[in-house]
Amino acid sequence: MKVTAVFDIGRTNKKYVLFDEKYQIIEEVTESLPETTDEDGFPTENIELLTQWVEERWADLKNNPKYHIQAVNAAAYGASLVHLDASNKPVTPLYSYLKPLPEALLNQFYSTHGDPTRLALQTGSPAMGMLNSGMQLYWLKHTKPDIYKKIVSSLHLPQYILFLLTGRKASDYTSIGCHTGLWSFEMWDYHEWVKQEGIQKKLPPVLASSSFIYRDAEKTIQSGFGLHDSSSALVPYRMAVKKPFVLLSTGTWCINFNPFYSKPLTSHQLDRDCMNYLTPEGSGVTTSRLFMGREHDFQVKRIAEYFKVEADFYKKVAYNETILKADTPPFYAACMAGNGPFPEVNTKEWQISAFASPEAAYHHLIKGLTEMLKVSLHLIGVNDVHAIYIDGGFAKNEIFTRLIAGYFPDHKVYATDLPYATSLGAALHVTRPQSFEFKSEIREVVA
Repeated sequence: MKVTAVFDIGRTNKKYVLFDEKYQIIEEVTESLPETTDEDGFPTENIELLTQWVEERWADLKNNPKYHIQAVNAAAYGASLVHLDASNKPVTPLYSYLKPLPEALLNQFYSTHGDPTRLALQTGSPAMGMLNSGMQLYWLKHTKPDIYKKIVSSLHLPQYILFLLTGRKASDYTSIGCHTGLWSFEMWDYHEWVKQEGIQKKLPPVLASSSFIYRDAEKTIQSGFGLHDSSSALVPYRMAVKKPFVLLSTGTWCINFNPFYSKPLTSHQLDRDCMNYLTPEGSGVTTSRLFMGREHDFQVKRIAEYFKVEADFYKKVAYNETILKADTPPFYAACMAGNGPFPEVNTKEWQISAFASPEAAYHHLIKGLTEMLKVSLHLIGVNDVHAIYIDGGFAKNEIFTRLIAGYFPDHKVYATDLPYATSLGAALHVTRPQSFEFKSEIREVVA
């Protein structure tokens, strides 16, 4: 059977997915690998274990007589770099993007390279510490110079996975352009600070093509260059949808993508968690973020404890318009400080005791979240597009989807069932079919 293989590396789950020629999944293998800690005791991915897992699974696949692997690609989470020495071995841990940067180092960086707001606007990247992966290289250069000197090439995680599969080193627009602080959206090149520090010398060249031919013994396999996971999940929509749209990629974070927004970011947007991404071809995508899934889970736990019900009670709550119309106290978020469209620190607590039932409280939790999300969508020009697609866990939530449809009556609103969108995007990008259509995965939502 002819297949396309995709290695899809998440923070929690590592998997490979095999697609047939009609892009249907024929095999999926998922594993969870234990974390380790870096030299400071900070939790992080175990790069040795991950390397072993990818190499062993890839060897198994290539030797499996059931499959003829036509193409391979990788997708993985961003803001993570693997630094290789002259022997192509990692010389540092895979530092977590949650690891804090020393305040003195940040002060040194901005005193050398300029105003934080100006740099953030130019790079489309709010200042987020290690989440700006360019800062990881700056940190190594200035705090661990002996190690920095050993680094021959630094690969973002998707490109490191691809290197393990094919031996090819490359950089990719989606990884460089996702809140790294590396890319100038004004000059469409690495930012001046990157060149002044010489950091770009550690990064392999960005290649314009979407694939190359990888030869393994007698096998010839078409290979991609790896994709940042969020940008990979956008690929199927960009291929299938012809009119301008916004995609809501929902989960722990709700990341809202508008590939059709062409205006430069403003400081107002930047302060409210908007940023720029790059498509695999190198064009800009404006995004906004909301810590919606985390807030949802936090407040659901409070509701369950207050009403003494099961933690997953909300999965059985049916949409009720009468409940939504009832007067209730205002919603106050607990997990949004420093992010989202309302980043100010909130000192008030949402009063669950004002509700008569867990069902009523849950409806108004979703109402509060969607009202915040509405603001987040207006920040990226939602009124300039024709449709809204909702992907991820909240696409199955009828209260959520119908509220979104109600807020945007002039838009077509669709809920999608693409749990494998990231893997599918990586497969489509490497094989480049002439056309791609959604079939049963899409349903229109009516308010």
